[in-house]
Amino acid sequence: MSADLQDAPPRRSADTIFRLAVASCASVVLLLLGGMLVRTTWSAWPAFQHSGIGFLTGTTWNPNTGTFGALPYIYGTLVTSVVALILAVPVAVLIALYLSEIAPPAIGTYLGYVVDLLAAVPSVVYGLWGVFVLVPFLTTYVWQPLSNHLAFIPIFAQFASGRNFLTAGLILALMITPIISAICREVFRTVPNDEREAALAVGATRWEMIRLAVLPPSRSGIVAAIMLGFGRAVGETIAVAYLIGGFPHITAHLLQQGSTIAANIALQFNEAASQPLFKAALIGLGVVLFAITLIINVAARLIIRRGNSR
Repeated sequence: MSADLQDAPPRRSADTIFRLAVASCASVVLLLLGGMLVRTTWSAWPAFQHSGIGFLTGTTWNPNTGTFGALPYIYGTLVTSVVALILAVPVAVLIALYLSEIAPPAIGTYLGYVVDLLAAVPSVVYGLWGVFVLVPFLTTYVWQPLSNHLAFIPIFAQFASGRNFLTAGLILALMITPIISAICREVFRTVPNDEREAALAVGATRWEMIRLAVLPPSRSGIVAAIMLGFGRAVGETIAVAYLIGGFPHITAHLLQQGSTIAANIALQFNEAASQPLFKAALIGLGVVLFAITLIINVAARLIIRRGNSR
């Protein structure tokens, strides 16, 4: 007993040190984020003052006349990201289900490595592959036929170029699929095997077991994976810059060219280096992108919290 009492103070001291170290690391992250937001907002303030609310609602971006309307870039960012989610989420979840629930362990492990490797491919490689392989193929065999036969649907009408919203969304889908799949796979593996065995024991098929025992407790994790992929798609730069066309405008015809916030910053920042107002406007686009990402993460946390409370 006396030995235990002698050991207690060091343990309490170690717990205090560990708690302070963890809190310090968490505080550093918050300070960095706060510092980034304050510094970029301060640098972008001249553009915000110059354009006012028109910076967010304006549809014309012309540095030569000092007109900075970011709405077409916001539209392009959200449209390409939503297209990417629509294409990527079903495929990613099905891949994760196959690797964790259906494939033999050896095959599932090796295929999982291959899927994870796709997430490590640099975005510039995706962009170059998209320019030299994907764009010619899609233009000839997919986008042009769709525009010819389904022009009564707005998104397929008025085909203009192989570099368009849908092509950029498709390449983003390829880029975020391994991220969503990897997270979903780990989430599915956290479901206790007892629940799977219980469902099978009462006569459920493999699909019924997945639908009743695996998917419901994994819902919050799937949402988190989707939101993480969404955030990745929103901030992608080089691949989108190669494949979206670089012509900012708002249109329901997704086979036309467009642009995104990140792509515009990457393409125009060198040009803006000697023009203070232009540079401030590009930094302002970065602030808007930061805000969009923050909103996405807050929404993800609220959805996950709501799902856990249920």
